[in-house]
Amino acid sequence: MSDTPFEQLQQLAYKSERAQAVRLAQRLQLDQASALKQVLTQVAGMAGLAQLLAQRQELQLREVQREQARAATLAQRQATRQAQGVAPSAESWQGWFDGSAVPNPGRIGIGALLRGPQGQIIEISQPAGYGDSSEAEYLALTALLVAAVQAGVRELHIAGDSQVVVNDVNLPQAAIAAGQGASALASHRAQVHALMAQLGSVHLRWLPRHRNAAADQLSQQALKSATPGED
Repeated sequence: MSDTPFEQLQQLAYKSERAQAVRLAQRLQLDQASALKQVLTQVAGMAGLAQLLAQRQELQLREVQREQARAATLAQRQATRQAQGVAPSAESWQGWFDGSAVPNPGRIGIGALLRGPQGQIIEISQPAGYGDSSEAEYLALTALLVAAVQAGVRELHIAGDSQVVVNDVNLPQAAIAAGQGASALASHRAQVHALMAQLGSVHLRWLPRHRNAAADQLSQQALKSATPGED
């Protein structure tokens, strides 16, 4: 590790080790880089300096990843609180969605309800192939957004009882880039984000299942209307 830059050694050395290197440099008339290498080599012992530096690089990387995860979680919570705290305007539409998979995974039925400011009502109730409950919820949300785009909606407040989907959609882009979120649902998330981008303003929030009865009823109707084995 003779070619290891001094700046990298300083970053990987602990404060006490850097202080010890300063004292060693003064006592033996060494340059700072040589003194720090001597200190770290002594700390490394039989394992060797290369292994010590590799271990500390790994520890630093893990700490950075933990900090990124914490920041992403905080940002997600803040985004969710903001979405829940925005009151609909007089021109906004409201929507509810629900997806069911029977069994899980199994046949999917999706239900969604759009209600406009002038009393417009759009209902969606249809079978949607085969998958698990999270896929069912995502497909229901996607169908709701497609209907909103087709209706020319510019402001939309959506509620659903799937915390998995609501949290995944509200995940900040920085968190997604850092590898957060449900990787198995990434394609569904991307489609939902693309549809949201076509609308002027979209707010998505979670609500308890018992307050999502209309959308749930529509998803159950879809399952009943599907013939066995229908995709």
